[in-house]
Amino acid sequence: MHITVFGANGPTGRLLVQQALAAGHDVTAVTRRPTDFPLRDDALRIVEGDVYDAAAVSAAVEGADAVLSALGVPYGRDEITVYSVGARNILAAMAENGVTRFACVSSSALDPAAGPHGGFLFEKLLQPVIVNVFGRQLYADMRRMEEIVTASDLDWTIVRPSGLYDGDGVTSYAYAERYTPGAFTSRADLANVLLRQAEESTYARRIVAVSSTEGAPTVAQMIRREAFGKK
Repeated sequence: MHITVFGANGPTGRLLVQQALAAGHDVTAVTRRPTDFPLRDDALRIVEGDVYDAAAVSAAVEGADAVLSALGVPYGRDEITVYSVGARNILAAMAENGVTRFACVSSSALDPAAGPHGGFLFEKLLQPVIVNVFGRQLYADMRRMEEIVTASDLDWTIVRPSGLYDGDGVTSYAYAERYTPGAFTSRADLANVLLRQAEESTYARRIVAVSSTEGAPTVAQMIRREAFGKK
């Protein structure tokens, strides 16, 4: 199978490319900085591209059997459009090239009503501040992306992880439609769920959630890591 990965040079994207190559797939890794991409393999094609460039996106999608987006940007006060513009250009390129399978990363923060994740402190204090203050621009654009993707005729899957952290490898994570308990998801587990969307169609045209069940930090531990750099 030939898989095109957008956001390939991000922390999740690199793991996704690595896992796809290990599984025997041919991979096109799309990045704005191809010389910085650390992986090399005979089955890997590294191409320079920006999701804002429709022509570059179409060239990267050509010949793919599935397209996976691990696009991600940090929180910021300025308007964020990479998710929505990226989705629009990727889906247009897929339609142009006759590719139908697509999966992208969103966030469980977009659907807090789906169920509890991290207890009172997380649900009532931390998450509202993260979503409505620090991540207001980011999550607004994620919502626009989800609207664009769900309105398409393609075989899409939206993957919603909980808070991301770096783990030691793929675990026996929780994975289900719309909701899984747990406040955190390792990037390795998220990458694995994205790869599964290319390999199977169980959750085509559905939104799925993933959270890590082994080695995940507690809310208090994550606060310490983020605030003080302590493990």
